[in-house]
Amino acid sequence: MIKEKYLHAGLLVFGVLAPFLFPNYTVQISLLWIMILFALTWDTLGGQMGYNSLGNIVFFGVGMYISAIVQIGVVYDVALYTSPDGAALTGNFAPAQYYTGLALGILAAAVGCVILAVLFSQVFFGLRGPYFAIGTLGLALAAGELVGAWDYVGGGGGIALPVFPSDPKSQGIFFYYLCLVSALATYVFLRWLYNTRFGLAINAIRDDEEKAEAMGIHTKRHKTAAWCTSAFFLGISGALFGNMTGFIEPLEVAFPTITFGIFMVAMALLGGKGTLWGPILGAIVFHLIKEVTWTYLLGWQWIALGTLIIINVVYFQQGILGWARDKWPDLFGLTVDEAMSSGSEKRGSS
Repeated sequence: MIKEKYLHAGLLVFGVLAPFLFPNYTVQISLLWIMILFALTWDTLGGQMGYNSLGNIVFFGVGMYISAIVQIGVVYDVALYTSPDGAALTGNFAPAQYYTGLALGILAAAVGCVILAVLFSQVFFGLRGPYFAIGTLGLALAAGELVGAWDYVGGGGGIALPVFPSDPKSQGIFFYYLCLVSALATYVFLRWLYNTRFGLAINAIRDDEEKAEAMGIHTKRHKTAAWCTSAFFLGISGALFGNMTGFIEPLEVAFPTITFGIFMVAMALLGGKGTLWGPILGAIVFHLIKEVTWTYLLGWQWIALGTLIIINVVYFQQGILGWARDKWPDLFGLTVDEAMSSGSEKRGSS
């Protein structure tokens, strides 16, 4: 417990001071907090509940578009704004209009994604195992194509977000702390959630869903609640990321299935799924490797990340945290009582 307190304090201090210690990497560290949120929310289903979703990126993109529609709709007609005649309107937002629209947009993104998760759960939780994974992957692929054909939000040409009413440096700091708070809120909420009866119930679903149902656990209700939890925080992350980039394009920014959609799975697996700190550790390691390869091994970055995933899946299926627990059990409080161990040995030899 004391060691975990040190981890909490260290992570919080780093998060608060990072923009001042590493001012040239504010955007990259902001993205790190989003990656941590990705890994934690994916693990709610894939690790804690045993439902490997490949479509969680849908809530990220939907949250991005809902936020954009609300932010723009507070001041202008969205259809006019996204038309060729509305190109000059991006900078015509007063500071009060911008911040009010952003706050309402983030809230609407979170609530809208929860509603969507409830609707999707009625269909997709009738599937199990690989069928659930493939079904959610199809959902993610279809979402980008459908939004790309919707002219109201700019179609395939995308949509420009309102311009931040200050200088770029202030914008970077502003959204950095919003990303930090969203990641910390995700961690704190999930930490509390996993220590309740709900956490025991979704673990029971992961271990044996039929037995969980036989014990009286309302499995569909718990599965829906778990997906809604992920959708809530992913919607917020989408709203923040869309405003950070300043431009939303359906396939590469809002619904990047082959990048962010795969990254959130890979990060949880790398750190150790089914744990609280595993996804965080995996997100940190994965993001560092991604940034280094994108900077110094451009052209080889996908080979490097693919190799990392292969090594993880083949040799470290328990993840970094699981491997560390096996190698140094004392650090995790897994020491076996020597007296009990010796007593067992004596009984076995007699």
